[in-house]
Formats: sequence, C-alpha cells, structure tokens
Amino acid sequence: MPADKVLLTADDIRRALTRIAHEVVERNRGVEGLVFVGLLTRGVPLARRLAERIQEFEGAAVPVGALDITLYRDDLSAKPQPVVRGTDIPVDLTDKRVILVDDVLFTGRSIRAALDAVMDLGRPQSVQLAVLVDRGHRELPVRPDYVGKNVPSSRVEDIRVRLMEVDGKDEVVLTRSEE
Repeated sequence: MPADKVLLTADDIRRALTRIAHEVVERNRGVEGLVFVGLLTRGVPLARRLAERIQEFEGAAVPVGALDITLYRDDLSAKPQPVVRGTDIPVDLTDKRVILVDDVLFTGRSIRAALDAVMDLGRPQSVQLAVLVDRGHRELPVRPDYVGKNVPSSRVEDIRVRLMEVDGKDEVVLTRSEE
C-alpha cells in the first residue's frame, strides 16, 4: 500500500481557516448573531479555531457549539451499537445565523442529519456550511458556503483530517481504502 499523500500541512490548515474566518465575517457583514456549530468529532475543534481567528481580528466572540448527529443519521440501522456523545449548544439557535462546521464534505448525508438536528434545537435565521475539505461525490443537494480546499477524489480513496486536539498533529492526508 502506498504511503499517505499529504494534501494539507499544519500551515495550510491554518491559512485555510484564517481565510474561511475572513469570508464568514465578510459574507455576514460582521459577527452579530453568528454561532459556529461543529459536528463531532473534528468539526468542533475546527469551529473553535474559526471563532478564535475571528476573535483575533474582529475583537468579538462568536459562540461555538458541538453537535452530535448520531441519532439523525440515515444509516443508523446499519451500525451495530451507535455511540451518542452529546450535543452542547451554548445559545438558543432561534433567529441566529448558524455556521455548521465539518472536516470533510463527501456525500452530504452528514450535513442533512446536522440540518435535522439543528432544526430540532431552534429555528435559525439561516444555516451556512464551512468545511475544511470538499471531496465531491454528493448524493444529496448540499453545497458548502466556505471551503478550505477542494480535493477531487475517487471512491476508493479516503481523506483523513488529523487535528492536534484529537490526533496530536495537524494534517490532511489522502489514502487508498482497503477493499
């Protein structure tokens, strides 16, 4: 099996998140009413990092929440015993501009589940999507508003996002799936 191909280094990830943070502020004309909601697991530290960047250059705090979509997934019956880790949203989402944050956008099914979960928590003014990597292969009509890197990939390839908070290092790698 060939070695992992590094798609994004730690510096690349930092630059992508800084760019996305600026784009979020620009598109929303500031930070008023914004809430970052990271999808467990790696979307949460990405959401926190985006909020930190905005705090640095805007001097304003954006609330960050964690969303567990386990019970909203459409493949729940296919998984042996789902592990529910818990959702933690620090503010009421009603009338807020929610920015969902995830590491990799693939089929769109996780985002559909996240939208259902968010709607159960309140009625946001709008929902936008920020992803570190968009790899294509959509099965649902989902399009990200903010993308760190577009990575055309085949279905036999995997894209692994590794983050310091979860994995002890920052990088995005491309691997071939075991079939």
